[in-house]
Amino acid sequence: MRALATLLLILAGVLVGGTWSLHKQGAARGAVVITGLLAVLATAGGLLWLLPGEA
Repeated sequence: MRALATLLLILAGVLVGGTWSLHKQGAARGAVVITGLLAVLATAGGLLWLLPGEA
């Protein structure tokens, strides 16, 4: 299941890049915020998935 955590962290990186790109292009604030929130959620999900716990 570490593959899922890795995929979530890769997705987070893509979303961070997309957020930055949207911001630099002057996109609507809502699009930038939503993309940024999705990046934060993907990062949190990937990191939490790596935490040791019940299997």
